[in-house]
Amino acid sequence: MEVTVEGRRLRLSNLDKVLYPATGFTKGQVIDYYTRAASYVLPHLRGRALTLRRYPNGVDAPHFFEKQKPSHAPEWVRSRAITAGDRDIDFVLCDDLSTLVWLANLADLELHPSLALAEDPDAPTVLAFDLDPGEPAALEHCCEVALLLRDVLWKLGLDCRPKTSGSKGMQVYVPLNTPVTYDDTKPFAHGLARLLEKQSPNLVVSAMAKAVRKGKVFIDWSQNDRHKTTVGVYSLRARERPTVSAPLHWEEVEEVAGGGDPDSLVFEAPAMLERLQDVGDLFEPVVSVMQELPDL
Repeated sequence: MEVTVEGRRLRLSNLDKVLYPATGFTKGQVIDYYTRAASYVLPHLRGRALTLRRYPNGVDAPHFFEKQKPSHAPEWVRSRAITAGDRDIDFVLCDDLSTLVWLANLADLELHPSLALAEDPDAPTVLAFDLDPGEPAALEHCCEVALLLRDVLWKLGLDCRPKTSGSKGMQVYVPLNTPVTYDDTKPFAHGLARLLEKQSPNLVVSAMAKAVRKGKVFIDWSQNDRHKTTVGVYSLRARERPTVSAPLHWEEVEEVAGGGDPDSLVFEAPAMLERLQDVGDLFEPVVSVMQELPDL
């Protein structure tokens, strides 16, 4: 099937192929979701090196990560060469709807953008905390930790925004958009993680060793690194069902932390599209608010 998107011709294939067997969610529905959500997704991808996570045969089959721009990419797909170790990688930049549709047609279910703009890969525009629960800890415990983080960040005068990972955990993003490097953000994140671990040792852990995470929430501060990515906001996840990494109101986080239903924070693609119409882009401040990191 050939379509024209923003004046560019695209050949879409296997639209009826089921990528989420548990629900029957098809490749065509993946493309439809990203097309309809594009005006909210793209501001958070534009200008950022993107790591693809492709599932050509669906979420139950083998998948692969792809950093290098595919050789078969249309000439209009923008990219940026970034040095990684001893080589340069030509990362895709998803700057427009046509590129987003092209990626969805590749079964790139998950979008993993850099925390920095590709033009300055050592200068993150955001500080990220990835909250990963160790069983039997779950999403409601992540909500508790997110609130602890929020309260500390607020005391430091920093705005911050929560989102689900679309999987088991959550992330809290602190918009910066001011001159800073990972040498600033990574120690800052580590310091806050260690502070909360000291204050709430039965709930929080800052060490990476999985052996110490059982029943606690790991605050992964190490994501603040040039060589790492975190799943992008509004990205689908390759789970059993087509869940989405969804921005939240802090009041929703408080509700679940206080004993509310954790499933109220789980949004599949159709529900996410409805939510976007109702609440708009709750993560917009992450790309617009300018803040400076204080000294700890």
